[in-house]
Amino acid sequence: MKRILLLASLSLLCLAVIQPASAAAPSTLQVNLQQQNGSGESGSATLTQTGSDLQVVVALDGAPATAQPMHIHTGTCSNLGGVVYPLTSVTGGKSTTTVKGVTIAQLLAKPFAINVHQSAAELQKYVACGNITAPSM
Repeated sequence: MKRILLLASLSLLCLAVIQPASAAAPSTLQVNLQQQNGSGESGSATLTQTGSDLQVVVALDGAPATAQPMHIHTGTCSNLGGVVYPLTSVTGGKSTTTVKGVTIAQLLAKPFAINVHQSAAELQKYVACGNITAPSM
């Protein structure tokens, strides 16, 4: 009987170990922000799950000291849709935003992208963008 319980326990342990890690969303996700329109601005956005909220921290190299609006859009960088979540403008290459009631899992369920605009006066010109995608294994 002990031997059967031991074998059953080991079988369950093996099943737990070989389950795909992608079943659950990561608690932190890195999004690479690539330059657009020859801006020379690139960097990263780090998304961190904090309970039911999402913290988005952006570091952008080559950014001016002036504020640049930034958003999470539906779609991808090559086919942006509408703004879903406004983010704090990038100023001097830095930005931190807490988005209430949003999870990384929600952002991975459909195509979303983070994009940075030239300025409030030039919203139509994008200077950096990154697709929100699951990390590759």
